[in-house]
Amino acid sequence: MANITTPLLGLVDTAILGRMESVAILAGAAIASLIITQIYWICGFLKMSLTGLSAQALPQQVTESLKVLVQGFFLGLIISSIILFVQFYILDIGLALAKADVDVAFNARIYFEIRIWGAPAALCNMAIIGWLIGQQKTKLVLYLQLLINLTNIIGSLVFVYVFDWGVQGVAAATLLAEYTMLAVAVVLIVKLLNNRFQREYVEAGQSSMLPAERVSGQSKLIKQWLSFSQLKSLLTLNSHIFFRNLALQFTLAFITLTGARYGATAVAINTIILQFFALIALGLDGVANAVEALVGEAKGLKNKVLLNKQVLLGLVWSNIFALIYALMFYYLDSPIVNLLTTHADVIEAIKDYKWIIVLLPLIAHWCFLFDGVFVGLGLGKPMRDTMILSTVFGFLLPWWISKEVGLAPENMALWVAMLVFVFFRGGLLGGYYWHCYKSNANKLLN
Repeated sequence: MANITTPLLGLVDTAILGRMESVAILAGAAIASLIITQIYWICGFLKMSLTGLSAQALPQQVTESLKVLVQGFFLGLIISSIILFVQFYILDIGLALAKADVDVAFNARIYFEIRIWGAPAALCNMAIIGWLIGQQKTKLVLYLQLLINLTNIIGSLVFVYVFDWGVQGVAAATLLAEYTMLAVAVVLIVKLLNNRFQREYVEAGQSSMLPAERVSGQSKLIKQWLSFSQLKSLLTLNSHIFFRNLALQFTLAFITLTGARYGATAVAINTIILQFFALIALGLDGVANAVEALVGEAKGLKNKVLLNKQVLLGLVWSNIFALIYALMFYYLDSPIVNLLTTHADVIEAIKDYKWIIVLLPLIAHWCFLFDGVFVGLGLGKPMRDTMILSTVFGFLLPWWISKEVGLAPENMALWVAMLVFVFFRGGLLGGYYWHCYKSNANKLLN
């Protein structure tokens, strides 16, 4: 449910910007928003790593959970400071790649130079979301996602239609929403940790010690937690997931940029199929997030049997969701496509891709699921290595062979390669998990 709320923010901003006097405002804000979104997407390793480490800390003392959160916050602030320091270089590169005209670039710059100051809040919010999922507090995640979206919607309407701030108002509303979520999240987390501290002391027969006193006593540990030796494991995990994300981003960008060579119809087809892929991700990521938390908890308990039980349970739910998606796409593909475009040539041409749309959830759900498993286990290296292997041998090579041998038309070859790519990802990660579980489960639990 939290995942489903995510697209609302962009939809509302687009609707407001699309009703302004110039299309250059919408185009400029869209380009600037895309640049910022790509930065945050690459930084998604912060959320993924915090989820696994938080889940593993859950069965231990509360100070271990606090340590993970503090380290995530610290890393988020460091990365966001770097982003703010080089923000103008980032914008210039993005505008150059977009080849934006003067009016579009002007509006993009206005939007970007306001919204980018939300980077500290955005990255800390990533850490919070990952940490809360690991702590199995997904209801709080839903509430926070609703809060940021409602704040953004109300802020955009007020700033644009009451204060007449134009594109600045839309950017300012998003900025306000990000910091509002951060402030509320911090209050909720302090209350959550305070309650856990209280329970621990009561159970230990130390009910006379107030949680606040205990927290202040732990403050001297923060310097140790933020030392390089303490941060090393988190930095290593994040570096693995960072390169994993880059490889995945390369694949998606390759489809978009290569498809552009085949004409406007191909671009439209690829955009629509990617929307189908986004619909798949909304549901299957929910299953993956649950698996991340439960698998991480099993690792924290060093329980091999519980670990495999959670993986198998995740597979059952993942298969159910994938089958529902496949049936929905098989019977409702035409109505969905008609909602996304009114161009008859695109509607006709995409009929040839129906089998790809139907097969995507059935094949892709394995890689979503096992991504969640390895995030929960806190093992970034297998995720990095399998993603790179899948990109080279599961995507680029099948695409080249399909194109050169003539197994599929040019644009179709991209999606044949995507099917092989997600199959490789799920197969390699699943195979590695099964091999380790059967031969030496300590590789997974230590």
